[in-house]
Amino acid sequence: MKNKAMNEVTLEFPSRSSNEGFARSAVACFAAQMDPTLNELEDIKTAVSEAVTNAIVHAYPDSIGKVLVKVRICPGNVLEITVKDHGKGIPDIDKAREPMFTTGGEERSGMGFTIMESFMDKLTVRSAPGKGTSVAMKKKLAARMKTGK
Repeated sequence: MKNKAMNEVTLEFPSRSSNEGFARSAVACFAAQMDPTLNELEDIKTAVSEAVTNAIVHAYPDSIGKVLVKVRICPGNVLEITVKDHGKGIPDIDKAREPMFTTGGEERSGMGFTIMESFMDKLTVRSAPGKGTSVAMKKKLAARMKTGK
């Protein structure tokens, strides 16, 4: 059962590479209300960049489709981020999660899932060929002392 979100936002945009920076910045701005450290914020931005770039490059290699990013602030200072597409899907998720594996040509490193996994506490990938992919990430942020005025 999902945690009840204390706040959430959903973004939807075309799978153009120029929108990757927008998604990264929008998620960082939304997460800022949790008072993350600079390191936590950089981890979040890096993971979002990788997930959105994967959707743009791999889900819609020959067309423009929709990318959906949902961000939820959950109890326990947990940030949940889901990046979804309705593109071509991943035939073998285990293979796709292996470091250095890519279907994006030689200019791609094949490290996207590995990077997401290293910067987030939990990474779940669901996909169906021809139907799309959903990448769900969770990160528990450090509790920070709130100072009174």
